[in-house]
Amino acid sequence: MSLKFPRSENLKSRTVIKALFDRGGSFTSFPVKLLYMQNENCDSTKAAFAVPKRNFKLAVSRNHVKRQMREAFRCQKQLLTVREKPGFSLLFLYIGKDKEAHEILEKAFKALLQKLENKNH
Repeated sequence: MSLKFPRSENLKSRTVIKALFDRGGSFTSFPVKLLYMQNENCDSTKAAFAVPKRNFKLAVSRNHVKRQMREAFRCQKQLLTVREKPGFSLLFLYIGKDKEAHEILEKAFKALLQKLENKNH
């Protein structure tokens, strides 16, 4: 599995994101919450990252946290084993109030992806 995060793996569909909030499952490993759902019509895993404006007023801060989250996911995504079908739709929501160190985010992503992998085996 490649350690890249190409645009084809970026979740952009508003309807899928709304469905994730409505009927998706979730795991939490502070400071990140994972919303997930199996995607029946797509064979690849797609991910989105969100940081609430309520916690980070400046767009620069929100974008920095999202970049850190994308990097942590990119480095840890090999924990999801390669499947034929179906893929997952993932939304990583930052629930912390302050910026965390990269190592803390890596540990949180590792824990979340291991929980997801264990649940779906």
